[in-house]
Amino acid sequence: MEATCTRCHQPILAENCYCPACGLPQLLYATDALLGQATPEPWDEAVRDAASVDWKAGLRASLLLAIPAGLLSSGLSPVAFFGLFWMAAAASWAVVLYVRGQRAHWITAGAGARIGLVTGLLAAWLAFALSGSALFVERYLFHQSSQIDSEWQTRVSFGQQMAEQFTAGLAPPDAAQAQAARAQFQAWMLSPEGHAGMEAFRFAFDGCVLLFFAVIGGALAARLLARTRRPEL
Repeated sequence: MEATCTRCHQPILAENCYCPACGLPQLLYATDALLGQATPEPWDEAVRDAASVDWKAGLRASLLLAIPAGLLSSGLSPVAFFGLFWMAAAASWAVVLYVRGQRAHWITAGAGARIGLVTGLLAAWLAFALSGSALFVERYLFHQSSQIDSEWQTRVSFGQQMAEQFTAGLAPPDAAQAQAARAQFQAWMLSPEGHAGMEAFRFAFDGCVLLFFAVIGGALAARLLARTRRPEL
């Protein structure tokens, strides 16, 4: 005999004490034919909602893994190129530590994604702060502004050449307008405001990408734990 969960509407076997999809506890009643009364069956395990997160323990696990992930993903790290891997791995381990600390069999993918989101936010903020601080120290304390500006001009010039190749086949009126727009945009890019704005945009974009991979890592870890540790009822 199967019933339906009141939360996720997934089928539930009559002997299940909670929903295997979302973890919602299920009250089962057995009808006594002699007495004509319904009596609840006794629980044989602790009631736990697999979709909820104990954020006191969740934040502790997230912070523990977010610090090394943020350091490895920042501009100070020689292995920052692997930042996507560090972020996904940190979120996955945060979910594993949380599940072990709670002595839970499993949590839902949504709960794992939320733990990964918090881990990614902490790690991305740390990576952003460290990278920005490193640029500030290099420019104003180590007096490397000329080298930084020279590298930025090289990057802007390369982008300008790529844009010219894309607009090479335009008609003369359109080509003239495109050239004027490129010159105006290049002048803004080479200004201090443009340089600072583009660096801030780059940091923000990188942070969003790292955050996305952290959410995916947390959800996948919860999904794998659910498959390997979910009790068979």
